[in-house]
Amino acid sequence: MKSRPDLTGARWRKSSYSGTNGGDCVEVAEGWAGAVPVRDSKQPLGPVLIVTAGAWRAFVDGLR
Repeated sequence: MKSRPDLTGARWRKSSYSGTNGGDCVEVAEGWAGAVPVRDSKQPLGPVLIVTAGAWRAFVDGLR
């Protein structure tokens, strides 16, 4: 099992695709080599999903 990156100093930003009414908010942290941490903004201390940069790129491209 790979170790989880230390996200203590992560700078999270809300996705521009997130709703403006306080729900459905996705945040990502950039600057992690080869990985993109993703979390629910309503649960900042909750779980973080870490996907490869390629998988994130494919996901975002699929949204377009």
